[in-house]
Amino acid sequence: MKKAYIIHGWGGHPDEHWMPWLQRELENNGFKVSVPQMPDTNKPKIKAWVSKLAEVAGNPDGDTYFVGHSLGCKAILRYLETLNENIKIGGVVFVAPWIKLDRKTAEEEKGESIRIAKSWQENPIDFKKAKMHSRKFFAIFSDDDPYVPLSQADLISKELDADIAIEKEAGHFTANDGITELPVVLEELLKMAGQNV
Repeated sequence: MKKAYIIHGWGGHPDEHWMPWLQRELENNGFKVSVPQMPDTNKPKIKAWVSKLAEVAGNPDGDTYFVGHSLGCKAILRYLETLNENIKIGGVVFVAPWIKLDRKTAEEEKGESIRIAKSWQENPIDFKKAKMHSRKFFAIFSDDDPYVPLSQADLISKELDADIAIEKEAGHFTANDGITELPVVLEELLKMAGQNV
């Protein structure tokens, strides 16, 4: 059976934005879907989030797919880095992947937020190692995302050989931005899984 894990971002929870819609749509297409509540969401720590992914995913295989939002994307990459070299999952979809802290956000955020972000920034991701554990990567960005500049699209495309989509005026793909459904993400997942769209 095909399994999908939808991972929310910093300060997030499983019942927000487009996640409930995507869960329903995937289940209607025969997926077993898990949308875990990530630990200590307002003060996310790499080790705790990676451990949670390892716990929920169990023994990932070619029928395993991940969808991440914002910091959840980085957690997925950190998790992929830890897999045994013979494990390859079906695919990964990133929504507004927060990989590097841009200067504007760094200037706007103060104190504890910067300290938390810094811990996710200090150890560089081994993109080569993460890439070898997934058959396919797809990432969607918005041209007016206040947290994730479009320059990150080039990074993701280059480092992960990912297919990229850029939406107009979708913000950070949250309910506050009016995004409660993401058909492009569903389509990409179904394509990765070899199902007709």
